[in-house]
Amino acid sequence: MDIRKIGVIGAGQMGNGIAHVAALSGIDVVLHDLSEDRIRSGLATINGNMSRQLSKNLITEEERHTALARITAGPKLEDFGDCDMVIEAATENEQVKIKIFQSVIPMLRPDAILASNTSSISITRLASTTDRPERFIGIHFMNPVPVMQLVELIRGIATEDDTFESSRAFVARLGKTIAVAEDFPAFIVNRILLPMINEAIYTLYEGVGSVEAIDTGMRLGANHPMGPLQLADFIGLDTCLSVMQVLYEGLADSKYRPCPLLVKYVEAGWLGRKTQRGFYDYRGERPIPTR
Repeated sequence: MDIRKIGVIGAGQMGNGIAHVAALSGIDVVLHDLSEDRIRSGLATINGNMSRQLSKNLITEEERHTALARITAGPKLEDFGDCDMVIEAATENEQVKIKIFQSVIPMLRPDAILASNTSSISITRLASTTDRPERFIGIHFMNPVPVMQLVELIRGIATEDDTFESSRAFVARLGKTIAVAEDFPAFIVNRILLPMINEAIYTLYEGVGSVEAIDTGMRLGANHPMGPLQLADFIGLDTCLSVMQVLYEGLADSKYRPCPLLVKYVEAGWLGRKTQRGFYDYRGERPIPTR
């Protein structure tokens, strides 16, 4: 199938990023969320991000204008009726995702591909809750989508070759590099990245180093562009916890046990940048460590 029009469920950071790159690549997009306010916010973010690309001469004004015109608001799931592919980009919660699939399936064409942007949850298990496991696939974009080059492509046990090849061609059209991952908990990137972040949190929890010392150590000692605690705040501590729980439950290995300090921060609602507090406090002129 030639993917010419997609639907994106979720207008947040990941969803609006997917819509952004798809529209710039000449693909029509229908953007959906729980409320029209959220959709408007997502569209505003896309406009702002494209304006930044324009200011850096990464795109032209004509490309920006044309791309924005390709994205339409879809406040109702019925708006996905003529989409070739629908990508779910909701919160990293399995039950939420399943509920979304069950709601959107009656609106889709029988041949439409259903994809999830999950960063850790079993594609086979998600697919089994739908009416089209053979037309279901995992397409895991990295955050922020317009900047990050990699996309993980994950097929479930029932995913057909046609679905995989159509999805591969779609991702290639976006100008992204594909890493094909097997359907194991957290796939490739988060299987490696999140345990490292979790270990950094344990290092803080056990008093081995301060927030600044840990982040400086990894930036300058391992040449990472961002310290692991700063990165955790950027990802969202709730998302980090969800991925670690998937790893811990799916692989039954104690090395994936979420750090109690991570659990405490999530329970406090200190989720990182999106709530203005995490391992850093972002409410002032510059971020200040919270421990």
